Amino acid sequence: MPASILGEGGHLLGAALIRGTITRLSCPSCGSAHVAQVLGDNGGISYVCTACGHSWS
Repeated sequence: MPASILGEGGHLLGAALIRGTITRLSCPSCGSAHVAQVLGDNGGISYVCTACGHSWS
């Protein structure tokens, strides 16, 4: 078990690279790659930029 979330993230990134299916999200407002996936009001998936606070689905 990794000592931090960064260790776990590196493991997942390695698996994505093997499959060649990396999808990068970026904020449509500021262009930042710091995006969180959240559960929306009606059970859908929404995204929130942790840099500027913009949210979209």
